[in-house]
This record gives sequence, C-alpha cells and structure tokens, in this order.
Amino acid sequence: MSQTIATPDAKPLPALGALHIDPHSYPEGVAFLDGQYLPMSQAKISVLDWGFLHSDATYDTVHVWNGRFFRLDLHLDRFFGGLEKLRMTIPFDRDGVTEILHNCVALSGHRAAYVEMLCTRGASPTFSRDPRQAVNRFMAFAVPFGSVANAEQLQRGLRVAISDKVRIPPASIDPAIKNYHWLDLVRGLYDAYDRGAETALILDFNGNVAEGPGFNVFCVKDGKLSTPAIGVLPGITRRTVFDLCAEEGLAATATDVSVAALREADEVFITSTAGGIMPVTEIDSARIADGNVGPVTSRLMALYWQKHDDPVWSSSVSYP
Repeated sequence: MSQTIATPDAKPLPALGALHIDPHSYPEGVAFLDGQYLPMSQAKISVLDWGFLHSDATYDTVHVWNGRFFRLDLHLDRFFGGLEKLRMTIPFDRDGVTEILHNCVALSGHRAAYVEMLCTRGASPTFSRDPRQAVNRFMAFAVPFGSVANAEQLQRGLRVAISDKVRIPPASIDPAIKNYHWLDLVRGLYDAYDRGAETALILDFNGNVAEGPGFNVFCVKDGKLSTPAIGVLPGITRRTVFDLCAEEGLAATATDVSVAALREADEVFITSTAGGIMPVTEIDSARIADGNVGPVTSRLMALYWQKHDDPVWSSSVSYP
C-alpha cells in the first residue's frame, strides 16, 4: 500500500516512489555509468553528487570522425592529469578508459561523435562536507558530433563579441584541469547575444583576451600566429595548431593578446574539439580585415581535417 506524507495546512505530498516522468529529451547515444552501458536517457547522477552541487569534477572530450578517434592519447593525458591534481581516483587505467570510450562509440554506432570521459567527486553516504569522504564517480558517453560553428558560420566566419567578464584566474583554478566552472563564460555569452553576436571571448585578469566558452582563439598578423598564454585551457586543438604550424613552417607563439591586437589582426580563428579550426570574420560588429576567411585559416582548416585519416594522429573504432 502506498503512503503519503502529511504536512501542516497543506495537501498530502504524492506517494513515495510515485512514477517520475522525465520531461527532457536526449541525443541518441550510449553512456557508461556504474559498470554498465546505458542509453543516454538513462544515465543519471544523484542530486547530492559534488559534481552537481559544487562543480567538483574534471572531464575531457575527444571526437570521432569517419569512425576514428582524433588525438585520443593527448586527451587521456589531460584527463588523468586532472584526476591527479584534484586527488580523484577511478577504478580504470588508461587502457581501461580507452576501452570504455571505444565501446561507447561502437555501441552508439556513430561514425562522427562527441565523446566525453568525466569524474565527479561523488557523494558522501552521510552528506559530509569533507570531500575525502565522497566516493569518486567515473562515467563516459558518446553522442553525435557537434560544432561550436554551424555549416554557414564555417563558410562565412563567426561573429564574436568581446565581453568585459574576466576568466577565473590561474591562481584560483588551474586552467590545465578541464572543469565545469563556466559561469564567467556563460555571462560572457549573454553579453555577446545582447550585442547581436554569435559567441563570446572574455578577458584575463590583465585585461587581455583569454578564451571563449569551450574554445581557444588565435590571431594572424603578417603571417605570424599568436594565441593567449595566460588563464586559458591548453586545448588539444590549440596544441594541434602549433603542431600543424611546425610542419608548415609557420611561426606560432603563445603570448599576451590584447583586445586591440585581436581587432587589428589580418585573420582570427577559434579552436575546439567541438568543430576544429573555425574562422572569425567579425569582432564587436567590425569586420576583420576584408571580412572574408583568410588564407592561413583556410590552409590550417584543410590540413586539420586531412590529419583525421593519418594513423599517427588517429585510431580506428571497431564497430560490431
């Protein structure tokens, strides 16, 4: 027999265990959680998990293109580095995580996928405020590939606004630990939307350009590339640009990038696992150079996607 809980001067609460209907929809995909593979719609965590309550988590995202993981080893390096810095442990080594990620993609059937591995602090059985008493929780998933820029934006270039919001300084959060502290980035996004732009860049603590929500930024001036060095995630696609430049004999430097330097650049592009190398042709409603995607950006974009078939840079998924 079901029971209800009575409250003073109020109607009885619904019966304990009453059916909860999830009003949300989920992308097609497969998740790994608590030792089993599940449809994305069934992958849930507790509301008491520190990952949810305190953004106490680290993660990494890798993508699959034409059935091949791209630079998976570098993503694993960063993920396990984040675990160590946050004093988290998971019951899998690199080979174990690799197998789980491959299985998520293979079971999903996606040939182009956005794949995430993550670990939360977890929950304490007693709701303790001591993070040492929480049981760390590892999970992973694969969903269809998505990009920061859509097909039209990749052709014409993104319209970006520079927000005055300041990125969390490295003295507070090591940017090499990929994390979910995004409120500064989200506030920057709304600044951009209010000004008619499509995405945002925010500043570092010195007033220079830092990064955007999920991406790094590069500018090109007189054939030389530069990207912010301080207070930014050392992105894998950012690293890939440096590697491509080394192969092509292009000069690329991590340094301070002022707002003025970005506006006066010959070319600007952003980089992310979610989309690769993506052109920017307008900043704060003003065109970059002639307002067209530049030759260096176009050259690097083409090389970037060519590398996805290179076995030195990628690894194949074994589909059932």
